[in-house]
Amino acid sequence: MRKGVGHLEAVERVKDATRVRFALGPGDTILVAESVPALAGFPPHETKVVFWTADGTRHHFKVFKPVEEVADDDVPPAWMRESLTLAEGVECSCC
Repeated sequence: MRKGVGHLEAVERVKDATRVRFALGPGDTILVAESVPALAGFPPHETKVVFWTADGTRHHFKVFKPVEEVADDDVPPAWMRESLTLAEGVECSCC
């Protein structure tokens, strides 16, 4: 299914909000993807955000809304940045 211009604009908006919130540089990679969880009991849509800092540390979080509905307030606060990391050697299939 192809997404429209509104979807792409929402992805860029979430990337921008993430970059600002976590003081990421222009070279830091941010990925935003929307998916439909397959497990019973989960919300019908989720937006996954993954970013890597200059030192190669991977961070991730989810928002249980379609990307078009994600607001700046849905991005975790900056002080949570370290808790969004994935410990070395731990595999995470969620995002």
